[in-house]
Amino acid sequence: MSGAIVVGYTATDAGLDAAALGARLARSLDARLHLVIVLPAEGTRSAVVPPERAYEDLIRGQAKKWLADAMTRLPQDLTRSGHVRLAESFAEGLIAAGEEFGARLIVVGAAAGAILGRHRLGGVASALLHSSPIPVALAPSGMADQGDEVVPRITAALGTRAGADVLLDEAVALAADSTSPLRLVSLVPFDVPPGLDTGAIRVVAGGHADDVLAAAREGLPPEITATVEQAPGDSVEDAVSHLSWLPGEVILVGSSRLAQPRRLFLGSTAAKMLHVLPVPMIVVPRTRSGAKVEGDLA
Repeated sequence: MSGAIVVGYTATDAGLDAAALGARLARSLDARLHLVIVLPAEGTRSAVVPPERAYEDLIRGQAKKWLADAMTRLPQDLTRSGHVRLAESFAEGLIAAGEEFGARLIVVGAAAGAILGRHRLGGVASALLHSSPIPVALAPSGMADQGDEVVPRITAALGTRAGADVLLDEAVALAADSTSPLRLVSLVPFDVPPGLDTGAIRVVAGGHADDVLAAAREGLPPEITATVEQAPGDSVEDAVSHLSWLPGEVILVGSSRLAQPRRLFLGSTAAKMLHVLPVPMIVVPRTRSGAKVEGDLA
């Protein structure tokens, strides 16, 4: 069994989407799936209305019922468990659970009002993206309707700035462990200094594509295919819209240079991609062990 997947669960459509993505990832990676409901800790409750034990027991009991119902919806061949946790915030509780279980990924759903098949960041996802040392997977709206098959392909969006090597290593590791094909998408045309002429951009982009493909193939078992594409288009959104996507595939992006070491922050390029992506996005911390780096990847 390869690590664990922690899902931030709520008894909502977004919670079902997160659970569905978590199940797909767990099955692909042969990982244990943990559904986690986070309730407010005592210190976060109103001092005006003191909490009553009976009320607390009622809320905790309801959360356990929601988890039990969610567990029956999951594929029965998965190794899974449900947990009710207390924390000052939902994000804090998920990070604590992720660290406790040695999670490879923390999964959350889209905020209410998201267009079907698209992303919308809510408070929990935003908090995670600003603080999690663990990669965060964002499920688009409607993920629960896509079935529970394995991930058919892993795409990684790679630029040239600091942290790209960490992102590439994570993409290679996920592809190897899931035995999924790996597609590398070069973001070099959107990652070069302003004013560079078109010919120079082509040279830089071509060299970068060759380098990352060679590095990926070096780290993958021979039976797993790796390909590289240069994102077409005049903008990041245009490029993402013109890429082909398989139902259920995932894309990996790096975190911003503004993030603290080993923490996530969605950079401007990744944020633009998120608006038009029809597939789950996994945001990867930009360092492995807390070593400081400079630059911005996404």
